[in-house]
Amino acid sequence: MKRLSTSQLTPGMVTAENVLSYNRQLIIPKGTELTDKLITKLALYGILMIFVEDNVPEAAKDQVPTSSFHDSYSQRIKRSEAFKRFKKDYDDNVDKFKDTLDQVIRKNIQLDVDILLENSLSFNTDLSGTVGILDMLQNMRDYDDSTFAHSMNVALICNILGHWIGMNEGDIKLLTACGLLHDIGKLLVPKEIITKPARLSEYEFNEVKKHPVLGYNLLRTQNINENIKYAALMHHERYDGSGYPMGIIGQQINKYARIVSIVDVYDAMTAARVYRGPQCPFRVIEIFEQEGYQKYDVQFLLPFLEHMVNNYLQNKCMLNDGRTGDIIFINKEHLSRPVVQCDDQPIDLSERWELSIEAII
Repeated sequence: MKRLSTSQLTPGMVTAENVLSYNRQLIIPKGTELTDKLITKLALYGILMIFVEDNVPEAAKDQVPTSSFHDSYSQRIKRSEAFKRFKKDYDDNVDKFKDTLDQVIRKNIQLDVDILLENSLSFNTDLSGTVGILDMLQNMRDYDDSTFAHSMNVALICNILGHWIGMNEGDIKLLTACGLLHDIGKLLVPKEIITKPARLSEYEFNEVKKHPVLGYNLLRTQNINENIKYAALMHHERYDGSGYPMGIIGQQINKYARIVSIVDVYDAMTAARVYRGPQCPFRVIEIFEQEGYQKYDVQFLLPFLEHMVNNYLQNKCMLNDGRTGDIIFINKEHLSRPVVQCDDQPIDLSERWELSIEAII
């Protein structure tokens, strides 16, 4: 058997051991053939590595064809002038962010959070909460899972979520900074471990898992808001106590860390993988509904999911049976299963559990 990071997994691989959460809860049994949904689900639990059988398939079994509706939607976004402007700003800001953090680590300079935010939010686009921004972020990285790009994504989505939950401007800026710096500890993990293409050893895996504490220790010496430090330390903690590094529960977890943790895992679950493009948001929302309400603070999770799906009203989508239609009504009790108008027939997905939204088109 082989131990692989979750970023190396592809559908068709078979688990060689039970996959357990950090509090020993069974997530995936031994002998299970991985699907895209199961691989995506691992991010919800913060799983970094699992054991799989040696007979790794050459190609993903449920790979999305490059000619799919999903890709056409993605390509349509990438061809737009708004995306081209956004991409230029995004690339420039990620580069500036990288340079700043390199200096903090190598030269021990003091962080100026205001300047960091000014650079990071200097986009020619309104960040107050349109789904277009979220779609553009999904299409920015393709298969690039760098700490800097992920942190930029988390910061920008935190900024949007802050508006959605009614925070004042000062708190939104603070939340954005928490998102921007939540993963800074990964920069203290040896680069050869973070970027290693082969499976990690037990020692290397444990080094990666230390990144919340490493980040906190680095930020502790900085003259910055305490919430930023705690967001770095606690963003892998879970509301039910199943997270790490401390295994704390509920309100023991810093408020800003509770919000960042939602955005952190959403970005991880929707990201493109080597065998497919960006994940359909409705698939990710379904996983949150099925398994996330115990793990994340619902006072922040529910508004996030509700605003997400509401922004897809009137969008075209493709169902898993190949039919296409318009999303015309959101079921609040089942956010991932709206009513879809296919030709002259409205289909309530909350009553048709064999159907689901496969892609936004």
